[in-house]
Amino acid sequence: MKRIWALKGLIATLAIGAVAAACAGHGAHNSVELGPRPYYLVADMDEGPLKQALQECTSQPRPQQASDFSIGHRGAPLQFPEHTEESYRAAARMGAGIVECDVAFTKDRELVCRHSQCDLHTTTNILDTELASQCSEPFTPFDGSKPARARCCTSDITLAEFKTLKGKMDGANPRATTVEEYLQGTAGWRTDLYNQSGTLLSHRESIALFQELGVKMTPELKDPQVSMPYQGDYSQQDYARQLIEEYRQAGVSPRDVYPQSFNLEDVRYWIDHHPRYGQQAVYLDGRDTEGLDPQNPGTWQPDMETLKGYGVNIIAPPLWMLVTTDYHNHIVPSPYARAARDADLDIIAWSLERSGPLANGGGWYYQSVQPAIDNDGDTFTLLDVLARDVGVIGVFSDWPATTTLYANCQKALRGKRHAQP
Repeated sequence: MKRIWALKGLIATLAIGAVAAACAGHGAHNSVELGPRPYYLVADMDEGPLKQALQECTSQPRPQQASDFSIGHRGAPLQFPEHTEESYRAAARMGAGIVECDVAFTKDRELVCRHSQCDLHTTTNILDTELASQCSEPFTPFDGSKPARARCCTSDITLAEFKTLKGKMDGANPRATTVEEYLQGTAGWRTDLYNQSGTLLSHRESIALFQELGVKMTPELKDPQVSMPYQGDYSQQDYARQLIEEYRQAGVSPRDVYPQSFNLEDVRYWIDHHPRYGQQAVYLDGRDTEGLDPQNPGTWQPDMETLKGYGVNIIAPPLWMLVTTDYHNHIVPSPYARAARDADLDIIAWSLERSGPLANGGGWYYQSVQPAIDNDGDTFTLLDVLARDVGVIGVFSDWPATTTLYANCQKALRGKRHAQP
């Protein structure tokens, strides 16, 4: 088994490098620009072979190549309003080979790109428009004890109304006494510099944009926040079928689409009823909320072999489920990660650079390796373990330039093991 694991790790390492090479000049975004952040992260790393190898790689002047290893999580929401045209274009410019549109539906059953069906009050300016009167729950100010709140859903408005809104950085001020204050909730380690013109997109418009940019597509079918069947006759399967049909109508090859869902039944529906698209369907594993412990196989129901038997080929858990620490506080693959690989499941991880500064252990996304995390440079330490030891085929990131740089440095990293403090 150990020999098989080592061979899979080697194949994964070679595959990442091959993906980076194969994606050179891919589509319209072949002029990749990484900006300063990934180089800042390399400089912030602890001294060791991995830092040295990355410094040697980045010191060589060479064009950067887009890579399918680099997946734009909601675009590039570290700095751009998520699921907007501007965020998607930024992700493609940073070399994301795959970009995500989370898919929700409107009152007139049109599909749109939003992380949640009911997040318009934190991700758009809806509360500052006439459409606020149509929200499921109107704005209620902070009263000294209960936080300010509101609830505005895509299903509260039509597509035409949705398109009049502007995207903003996700966030809200729970102590707000006015709508203006409520909308000012951006985390201090993000920015509102690009908050001026967040262009919202329908799902169809995202497909057209991604075709223009030359990127592959990973739509996530979001959990409905209304009772299904919606309006009496729009079922969950209708919703899942509509998502696939919009790719088919746009002439998008199944090889360029990775439909994903936290609902295993959605994934199985695609596998059984749309097998060409279902072959790359991604099961987003959020079962930690149901008691799954990545250290305890007895809590994995269904287990990895059963998932593979259903026809699932790709599983995507959060970063922390794939790694743990050893007795030396080195980051190593978790039992969950090893079992997924042994079952011949490909793995995608989410989401890098979503936790803000890592000086205090990185928060929720790094919870299983907090003893090994104490600076922003540890982003690359974790990424290297995910790529070479876990063998992930891709990583969602809120700032795709970092994963793109890593993919481009694969050749320089081969044969050099990471040393962790």
